[in-house]
Amino acid sequence: MRYTKSMTTQTFEALAKSRFSARDFLNKPVDSKILETILQTAAQSPSWSNTRGYMLAIAQGERKQQLIDAYTQKCKAMFRTKDATLSEEERIIAQKISQPDGDFPVMAPYPQSLKERSARLGLALYKHLNIDRKDFPARNAHTLRNFQAFGAPVMGFVLVRRDFLPFAAMDAGIMLQTLLLAAKEQGVDSCPLGVLATWRSPLDEVFDIPPEYALITGFALGYASEAHVNAFRAEHPPIELAQEK
Repeated sequence: MRYTKSMTTQTFEALAKSRFSARDFLNKPVDSKILETILQTAAQSPSWSNTRGYMLAIAQGERKQQLIDAYTQKCKAMFRTKDATLSEEERIIAQKISQPDGDFPVMAPYPQSLKERSARLGLALYKHLNIDRKDFPARNAHTLRNFQAFGAPVMGFVLVRRDFLPFAAMDAGIMLQTLLLAAKEQGVDSCPLGVLATWRSPLDEVFDIPPEYALITGFALGYASEAHVNAFRAEHPPIELAQEK
């Protein structure tokens, strides 16, 4: 849905509510002028003392496919490490390929209260997709789609200055939300992809990233298909407010 009206409280609220995490995209490219407009709008986001300690890496076409191939190899190797039929030598090879090399511990345990929220989301999504909790092939297939950006034509990566955390991460989050809403205003759907930060090496094979920048998340941009998965909506509970003393 594209918004062309003069911005009002009602239209901004509608825009924000219309954005969702698309998990299946059409094989349809995003026009370069539209992508440029999205990035220009995202650049209007506020920043800590205007430091803007972040950068983006945007992959399309062959570069995107190279990244997807690398992530697919690592993800499949991760699945293989749990295969009881592997020989010890095969397991060691799979572990070496799939060893996380990201800048942040993406697979670290969540605090209990946050883990419960994440678990509710996962259960609701699998229920929507009719995937049983013990159906590991189906679960793995869905996990793999994350690392393939769900077929989106644009694969993005957000990097932040290591020497200006947590403020660079805060600024990057503000910028990314602005980018996702700007995309929706242009009729472009999106999906944040934090799992892409599991591995840093695929990105370094394709982009020249300065060493002071750390990969914190990825995202996908494109046009959502009519697939059943795109009817799923995560719950959005009210923001938790601190209680007065």
